[in-house]
Amino acid sequence: MKEITLITGTRKGIGKYLAHYYVKQGHIVIGCSREEVDWELENYHHIKADVTNENDVKEVFKFVKDKFGYLDNLINNAGIASMNHFILTPLDTVKNIFNTNFFGSFLFCREAAKLMLKRKHGRIINFTTVASQIELEGESIYAASKEAIKNFTKIIARELATYNITVNSIGPTPVETDLIKSVPKDKMEQLLNQQAIKRYGVMEDISNVIDFYLSTKSSFVTGQNIYLGGV
Repeated sequence: MKEITLITGTRKGIGKYLAHYYVKQGHIVIGCSREEVDWELENYHHIKADVTNENDVKEVFKFVKDKFGYLDNLINNAGIASMNHFILTPLDTVKNIFNTNFFGSFLFCREAAKLMLKRKHGRIINFTTVASQIELEGESIYAASKEAIKNFTKIIARELATYNITVNSIGPTPVETDLIKSVPKDKMEQLLNQQAIKRYGVMEDISNVIDFYLSTKSSFVTGQNIYLGGV
């Protein structure tokens, strides 16, 4: 049986890379984003869905259940960022960040777990960020949303442990994608200089950690968060 892997936020950036990468690894990949993708890939299925919309999320899992009957892996990649002093941050911006980053991850984890419970098998991977450790000015809301994901990951890992479902997270360094285009270069340099390894992350850095979490040899690894770059 092919591994069935669901990845959120696959239209571009890290999510697009992961969709292509895991198809090449022999997985059947289901991806989703708020807009259609402008590319095609064998063994890839795309669903137009908003991760913050509970009905959309349930439709994604209905597709997975009806089409395949099971789910092996969930990679919660979808996320947004905003860099602004907290005093100047509108409440709507805060809500949008938490809706996508935290509540979206929550919805996908919940629905994935329901599907995985039936086979008592599954791997869930969430995304945190090194911004929580570096405490860069202007990223208080983004960092807070990702820190919430880290704590959520640790607790649900315990709740799902007896069902052979592992839940872990990865905190990438900045990767040169659209997510950081609006961040001033001096701020990015300040962030990179606080890493032990002072460079941007690359896609392979991320898939390397995810491969470790997905490995059959990692069944004893759960509730963990790996930060890249040595923060």
